[in-house]
Amino acid sequence: MRQPHTRTSRRRVVGVLTASLLTLGGAAPSVAVAQEHRTASPARAEGLALTPPMGFNNWNSTHCGPEFNQSMVEGIADLFVEKGLKSAGYQYVNLDDCWALPARDADGKLVPDPVRFPGGIKAVADYVHAKGLKLGIYTSAGTKTCSSTGFPGALGHEYSDARQFADWGVDYLKYDNCNNQGVDAQQRYRTMHDALEQATARTGRPIVYSICEWGDNKPWEWAAGVGQLWRTTHDIQDKWSSMLSILKKNLPLAPYAGPGHWNDPDMLEVGNGGMTDTEYRTHFSMWSVMAAPLLIGSDLRKASPETLGILANRDVIAVDQDPLGKQGSVVSSQDGRWVVAKEMKDGSRAVALFNETGTPQRVSTTARAVGLPHAAAYTLRDLWQHRDYNTAGTISATVPAHGTVLVRVSPDRHWSENPPAVELATDGSPLVVAGSPTTLTSTVTDLGRTSARDLSVSLTGPEGWTVRARSSARAHAVPTGGALKTRWTVTAPQGTPTGSYDLTLRAAYGAVGATARATGTLTVTASVVVPPPSGTSYLGDLPWMSATNGYGPVERNTSNGESAAGDGRPITVGGVVYAKGLGTHAPSEVTYYTGKACTKVTADVGVDDEKGAKGTVSFEIWADGTRAASTGVLTNAMPAQPVSADVTGAEVVRLVVTNGGDNTDSDHGDWANARLTC
Repeated sequence: MRQPHTRTSRRRVVGVLTASLLTLGGAAPSVAVAQEHRTASPARAEGLALTPPMGFNNWNSTHCGPEFNQSMVEGIADLFVEKGLKSAGYQYVNLDDCWALPARDADGKLVPDPVRFPGGIKAVADYVHAKGLKLGIYTSAGTKTCSSTGFPGALGHEYSDARQFADWGVDYLKYDNCNNQGVDAQQRYRTMHDALEQATARTGRPIVYSICEWGDNKPWEWAAGVGQLWRTTHDIQDKWSSMLSILKKNLPLAPYAGPGHWNDPDMLEVGNGGMTDTEYRTHFSMWSVMAAPLLIGSDLRKASPETLGILANRDVIAVDQDPLGKQGSVVSSQDGRWVVAKEMKDGSRAVALFNETGTPQRVSTTARAVGLPHAAAYTLRDLWQHRDYNTAGTISATVPAHGTVLVRVSPDRHWSENPPAVELATDGSPLVVAGSPTTLTSTVTDLGRTSARDLSVSLTGPEGWTVRARSSARAHAVPTGGALKTRWTVTAPQGTPTGSYDLTLRAAYGAVGATARATGTLTVTASVVVPPPSGTSYLGDLPWMSATNGYGPVERNTSNGESAAGDGRPITVGGVVYAKGLGTHAPSEVTYYTGKACTKVTADVGVDDEKGAKGTVSFEIWADGTRAASTGVLTNAMPAQPVSADVTGAEVVRLVVTNGGDNTDSDHGDWANARLTC
């Protein structure tokens, strides 16, 4: 689905009845007409997409903008070669919507836009092929494509369009789902399958067939004999909540994936700027564990070294491209801590330790739990650090917020040549009042079969911070399962602004039989906070520690406007206007430091009265790790509901809004008159 990014356009508009096509200048596209073109033809070339396709698609970075043109596409092909992406496995350079003119020619043929593609599509294909790469193209299984302009779709023109694509030298077709006029999905997509087979038989050019049906009709249940990959969800967006939602929808579909038939959770957003590098590494790691197609969605001409480093990580790509073709399956999932394991052809397991929460979490499993046979020890390779360790069987790490640790584990008889794996952890993320020391305890645990020898630990902070060890930071040897605990004090200088700051915990150690000294690091986030004022204060007037929101920023004392700060309107629930409060859009979370000095949070909560808000929400107040209060599901037809929570003794209070269990877009939740008593 490809639509303009506006508030109303996020709602998909389905096609009207086929009969309505009679008003579009003639008879409706006839399936019977398409049937006439079907002939007994040799089977399409075998062996297409035996591993998930890898390449590029322009849509996520350009949409229909003027920068999408022949020069860009050929430049991407150049960069595939120059930046080592071709040698890493990327091969398809794919065009998305808006490459054609808005109307067919007199013979009913598609016409490339002469401004965007002055040489035509065949010239682009020839250029891409000369680089040893392949070209992909886009159209829709409807009368028009998905852009607001609405370029010609292939419904009723499947055989003619497939012949054009093959004659141009196209190697990959993305077939979208807009303006489908109510024609049965399986019928539409099978017709293009047959057309592509016929075109292949005529030209000898096999075309990978990507079914972009958005998962509406469960294509995983019927599309394995039709195309090589099928979309399992609606479009991804360049933000954490979108990527996470799609990830969770795609994970349960592992049984349907395999060589030549892949679940497609949509293109990569890596490098487009809406997520952090940590989140992009999670995006790339989890798509690879899920054996998903890896189609770069950022403009590589502007890619940072960090973006290229993520996209070109060959250890991670090898997980995605493993010839066994297994999609990773969920081993465990609890409180936002996920273990997902993928069986590999060589008998190893790729294991993703994934933390969806907003704070660092310990995520742990064992070699036996992920399906490996019993062994005295195992070799564990960290695929982002590119280092090998040995483990006695535990696979564990402190995973940063929204992060993923990706490892490959095997019962390798050469395990003793590697140093032991160690796990670095702390007793939490310190909350620091500037000028006052805060205590922190670090732990380094030996997970290996051999001892970590001559272990030393250090903790460093930003320039000007004081960090002191208050207990031993060294150990002669730490045996299997043993740990070195070190207590530290951390002090931020007076006047340090509130916000998040990184501390770095480092461990260095050796091992008998290991050829080099090993190191490990853990980034610890310290939050500089301000003690809450005495008395009762409006939360919209107090500094928060952190705030996440479904769309746009959380707003102070106005409703959420979804885009930039300050674009909201007066908070209004059930016809009542409130001067104070917080305007959010589910899912959202706002965190306040209360320093064990506060007793109560109160608010009147509900769905904002904005035009078109029809979603549901639910409100929760958390005191440290305990849910202290919650509402039922609220709708925009309901007046504001009072909510109150006892937060006595809590160091941190979190205000959470969920969508109440549905997936509608208009989940605007207001914390009207939200107050904190200390």
